[in-house]
Amino acid sequence: ENTIVQSLRVVFREPVTIILYFSVLFFMSPRLTIFTILIIPITGAIIGGITRRLKKKAVQSQESLGRIVNILDETLGGMRVIKAFNAERFMRGKFDQETDYYAGVNVNMARKNELASPISQFLGVFVVAGILVYGGGLVLSGTSDLGASDFITYIIIFTQVLNPAKEISRAVSSIQRGIASAERIFTVVDTPPKISSPASPSPLRSFEKSVEFKNVSFAYQEATVLKNINFTLSRGKTIALVGPSGGGKSTLADLLPRFYDPNEGEILLDGQNIKDFDLSELRSLMGIVTQESILFNDSVFNNIAFGIEGATESQVQEAAKIANAHEFITTLEEGYHTSIGERGSKLSGGQRQRLSIARAVLKNPPILILDEATSALDSESELLVQEALTKLMSNRTTLVIAHRLSTIQHADEILVIEQGEVVQRGTHAELNQIEGLYQKLSTIQSV
Repeated sequence: ENTIVQSLRVVFREPVTIILYFSVLFFMSPRLTIFTILIIPITGAIIGGITRRLKKKAVQSQESLGRIVNILDETLGGMRVIKAFNAERFMRGKFDQETDYYAGVNVNMARKNELASPISQFLGVFVVAGILVYGGGLVLSGTSDLGASDFITYIIIFTQVLNPAKEISRAVSSIQRGIASAERIFTVVDTPPKISSPASPSPLRSFEKSVEFKNVSFAYQEATVLKNINFTLSRGKTIALVGPSGGGKSTLADLLPRFYDPNEGEILLDGQNIKDFDLSELRSLMGIVTQESILFNDSVFNNIAFGIEGATESQVQEAAKIANAHEFITTLEEGYHTSIGERGSKLSGGQRQRLSIARAVLKNPPILILDEATSALDSESELLVQEALTKLMSNRTTLVIAHRLSTIQHADEILVIEQGEVVQRGTHAELNQIEGLYQKLSTIQSV
């Protein structure tokens, strides 16, 4: 913004002024003007060298500022951990080190920026001196096409070129800093999304039959997470994913709303690849409750009604009742219109999770994805929410990720995932009769 405001006028006005002055000078003495034009590139190269270094320092400054903001964000967000581990001195030292570097770069950049103007003045005087020596010699020898008085006029007009030249020099310095800032911004802004809707998406009005994972494999860069996954999730059924942490359960659930695309295989919705559908239409069929409660610095009402236009008070309250959240909401200072703070900081972990569940309930989607939806609840709340979710899931297609096997005993099918592969599958009763990972997990949790 500063680059545009400060430099736009200079960039458009001053070059025109210089061209007009040089037109007059060329008309007065072509020979002397050609000599002048030959000297000017030398001065331009010197100033150009300074501005190139200025851009390099500006890039370093912007990168350092980004690191400072990151340190501040981490420090404020992790305040409890920092205090608990007595790491205040370490974080302060980290911050001081980065700000010292940032200050040094900016001082260096300011010096170079301030050098541009005096150097351009010095070089301007140097050029004038050159013209005086060369032009004066021509006048004294009688070989110049200018008389003594005209030569003085020529010098006076040429000195008027110096001011616009200095303005251009300053503008170029400012532009170099602006370019460095713009490059940092547009590197992020212009990054194309890896997941996008097709140019001509197939219409998607509803979900009728099933979701099928067909030979699906996925890897983060070179780390393979899922290997040849096959299963069918029929309409109205519930499939649960269980297994050790890091096995790929959450990644598998993320593939359905296309947060990622599989490296191999395909995911079919009613027999058609989900890549053929518009992203917003595909995701409108799904309600997602993540393991981490994602809430916003807004009221309880707006967090539950997030993304749903025209939601009424009664609808929001009904969703909260199903998620076992209505009771604690009514005890808040302003009820449903109470601000919950940044990331829901005014609420407990269980309360935040219940709001996330209420948000999914209000959306009333045909497909539910529950990623450890009850993980942050106490035993009493978990039981009540689980009963509500069981009623909610009875008419919906549900993909559940759970570590607590007690919450998925009534699933139509349970997939046991270990190291990215389905190692067992069946109902709770069937898997408990087979010696394997599920029986081991069930035994551990029943102790």
